[in-house]
Amino acid sequence: MTAPSSTVIAIDDDPAVREALGSLLRSVGLQVRLFASVAEFLKAGRPEGPTCLVLDVRLPGRSGLDFQRDLASANISLPVIFITGHGDIPMSVQAMKGGAIEFLTKPFRDQDLLDAIHLGLTRDRSRLENERTVAALRARFDSLTPREREVMALVVTGRLNKQIAGDLGVSEITVKVHRGQVMRKMGASSLPDLARMADKLKLTAEESQSS
Repeated sequence: MTAPSSTVIAIDDDPAVREALGSLLRSVGLQVRLFASVAEFLKAGRPEGPTCLVLDVRLPGRSGLDFQRDLASANISLPVIFITGHGDIPMSVQAMKGGAIEFLTKPFRDQDLLDAIHLGLTRDRSRLENERTVAALRARFDSLTPREREVMALVVTGRLNKQIAGDLGVSEITVKVHRGQVMRKMGASSLPDLARMADKLKLTAEESQSS
């Protein structure tokens, strides 16, 4: 199964700018989708795979900065590069504070845009890989019994088998059995490995008891 390819989304209400962006990005082998407004993009939907958004600041309807705030409010992670012919310092500060990768004033150097896009796609690729890793870990964690989850949460805090037995009111041999099952089901090669998994899952003792 091949991974979805990277896509650059460009939103600009100027047809000439859209055409120029499309030609530039395709010339370096990037897949690109062009839209005249935020509403048009939302209707089409976000593609699968790593994505980067090249966004004009001034657009009909929702402006680029408005859309950046919308994404943040919805907790949607999408790397944003702003382009504008009407930029000013307060606008660029607002964009960068909102997490934009770059704020480019037209006319800008093609290489500056391509460098920013490369960074954005790299970040989104890492985010997707991390999400897949966490989803796989969550599936393994969900395969544990409630008692195994309790044991895992205590093991990764550095508690000894004897201490865990006292905490849970069971025998030390029972803790050893559960601990072995946890290591096997989670696919952990060592205690530090298991601790890293728990950290990725943001596992707490309270969660292990309520899961």
